[in-house]
Amino acid sequence: MAWVLSGLGLVILLLAGDALVKGAVNLSLRLGIPALIVSLTIVAFGTSAPELLISVQAVLENVPGLALGNVVGSNTANILLVLGIPAILATMHTSECNTRKTYNFMILATLLFIGLAFRGVFDWISGAILLAALAFVLTDAFRDTQKHRAACKEDPDDEPEGADPDMPGWRIAVFLVLGLVGLPLGADLLVDNATVIAQEYGVSDTVIGLTLVAIGTSLPELATTVMAALRRQADVALGNVIGSNMFNLLAIIGIASFIGPIPVDPEFLTFDLWVMLAASLILAVFVYTRQDINRVWGIVLTVLYGGYMFVLLG
Repeated sequence: MAWVLSGLGLVILLLAGDALVKGAVNLSLRLGIPALIVSLTIVAFGTSAPELLISVQAVLENVPGLALGNVVGSNTANILLVLGIPAILATMHTSECNTRKTYNFMILATLLFIGLAFRGVFDWISGAILLAALAFVLTDAFRDTQKHRAACKEDPDDEPEGADPDMPGWRIAVFLVLGLVGLPLGADLLVDNATVIAQEYGVSDTVIGLTLVAIGTSLPELATTVMAALRRQADVALGNVIGSNMFNLLAIIGIASFIGPIPVDPEFLTFDLWVMLAASLILAVFVYTRQDINRVWGIVLTVLYGGYMFVLLG
C-alpha cells in the first residue's frame, strides 16, 4: 500500500505543480507583469515546486536525509538519465548551443553546495549563502535577456511555458486552487509513504531520496527533454537540465534550510556529492567541444546512471 500511496503522491505533485505554473503564469500576465519576469521567476519556481515541497515536508517530519537525497539524486538523474534516454531516441544537436555561461554558473553552484556540505549541516547560514547566489544568477539572467531583447525584435516564441492569452479568469482560479491544494497534499503522501518503504526494506531515508523520490521528481524534466529532442530543440533540453540543477541546489536547499537544519550524512561527503559533481563535469564535453549527444552517448549516460543505482541499492 505504501508503494501505491507514494505513486499517488507523486502523481498529485506533478499535476499540481503543472496546474500552479499555468495558473500563476496566466494570472501574472493578466495583471500586466512582463513575460520576461514571469519566465525567470514564476515558471522557475513553479516547475521546481514538487522538489521544494518534498524537501520542506521532509524537514518538518524529521527525515532531512530525504530532502538532501532528493536534491542530490535529482541533479544526478537530470544529467545521466534525463539527457541519456532522449539521446537514445534522437540525437540532440547540442553542438548548435551556446550554454557556456549558464553551465559555468551551474558548476560554481555545485562547488559552493559541496563546500557548504562539509560544514556538516545546512542551516540558516548556508541557506542565506545559497539564496544570495540564486539572486545573483537570476539578476544576471535578467540583464542578459534584457540586452538580447533590446538588440532583437520581440520573439513570439518567448512566451513563458503555460501562457494562454485566451484563458478565462475562472480557469486561472481553478488551476491556482488545484496547485496550492495539491502540492502540500502530494508532498505529505509521498514523504510519509517513502519513509514507510525505507523502514520496510531496511534502507535509509537518504537512499529513498536518492532513488525513488529523485527519479520521480525528475519525470517532468525527462518529459520536457524527450519532446525537445524529438523536435530538435537541443538548446531547450540542455538549458532545462542546467537551469533545473542550479535551482535545485540554490533554491530548494536554500529555502528548506530556513525551515530547519539539514544534517549531512557522511555518505554524501564520501560518495554521492562526488557522483553529482562528476556527472555535472561530463556535460563539459558537450558544452565546450560542441559535440552532439548522440545515441552512443545516450547509452553511456544511461548505463552510468544504472550503475549508480546498482551501487546505491546494492
